[in-house]
Amino acid sequence: MVASRRLVAVGKFCGILAVFGLFMHFGALFFSTRYNTSGQSIFSMWGNSLAENSNYGGGASGEGAYTPGGVKPVKAAIVALVRNEDLYGLRKTVRELEDRWNHKYNYPYIFLNDKPFSDKFKAGIRDMTKAPVEFGKLEPESWGYPEWIDQEKARVERDTAKYIKGHSESYRFMCRFQSGFIYKHPLLRDLDFYWRIEPDVHYYCDIDYDPFLFMKTNGFKYGWNIAPMEYDPTVRTLWNVTETFMNKNPGLVAKDNILDWVRDGQGKYTKCHFWSNFEIVDLSFYRSKEYQAFFDHLDHAGGFFYERWGDAPIHSIAVAMFLSKKQVHYFDDIGYYHPAMAHCPAGSNERGKCLCDPREGWARGFTCAKRWFSL
Repeated sequence: MVASRRLVAVGKFCGILAVFGLFMHFGALFFSTRYNTSGQSIFSMWGNSLAENSNYGGGASGEGAYTPGGVKPVKAAIVALVRNEDLYGLRKTVRELEDRWNHKYNYPYIFLNDKPFSDKFKAGIRDMTKAPVEFGKLEPESWGYPEWIDQEKARVERDTAKYIKGHSESYRFMCRFQSGFIYKHPLLRDLDFYWRIEPDVHYYCDIDYDPFLFMKTNGFKYGWNIAPMEYDPTVRTLWNVTETFMNKNPGLVAKDNILDWVRDGQGKYTKCHFWSNFEIVDLSFYRSKEYQAFFDHLDHAGGFFYERWGDAPIHSIAVAMFLSKKQVHYFDDIGYYHPAMAHCPAGSNERGKCLCDPREGWARGFTCAKRWFSL
């Protein structure tokens, strides 16, 4: 008798739980349809709010990670211009970026080369990541001399140059490509953002958010974290040619520009630039009529070959001319090393998710970085 009473009581309790569960289920459906005018389920609303409520996208804890073949919230990729002989250095870069960040977000990689990639190179890179990887060859018009260049004059400059990479023809081809053609390559045409990487670099910090989504959400067009000063012999006439462009096209220069970063009080070129081996960019900036007009002007001036204009000062002058400071982001939290220079977030030798010594990653103290912070 006692046992049967207990069974009845347990049955009643389970029935109450079942009714309560049904009530909660239909209540959730009622509220999600009555008060959600977007047409999304309440579960989709929760998922979206996670990204929308975090400036860094996807949650600072790394939630919201994306599967390798899944749709990403931003049309973006990690991009590098490399050679077959860069395989080992690039494997190191990809391994670090995967360990520090992309193993959670699985953004695709795009690698470009002026020659076909070897099967060995492709296999060696694919071994490093589960994210999609594409390999492309440069289009002929983007690598080499345009028809208006005096190649004898260019040869004399190379033969007599006394600055780093001064004797290199291919380095000049690279600078011209990175300045005005990389965003036009067929593999990048559908992208909205790219993150540029290079072989033999280091990423010191775990990155627990999506920098692409962060840039998009906050309206940033250009992201950087090292800003040195360009070597004067390589850009002897770059500022004069830039001033000519601005005088001819005053309507293209932004009213709230940041030209005071690249020119001093006397109007002279400071040679400050963002080191473009690390840059995260909204590609609509490079595709804009303003940037394209500027690149065409520089390209016809011939300084890529008659001097050794780099893509970094060209990108930087364009940022200063066409953007406002609120459209540019300093990635202080991404520790980064490229041979010869490094940025290490303050206190990383004692706390946080970075492993580096700020005394050795001194880029924040560069003159040009300080000039930027003072604007």
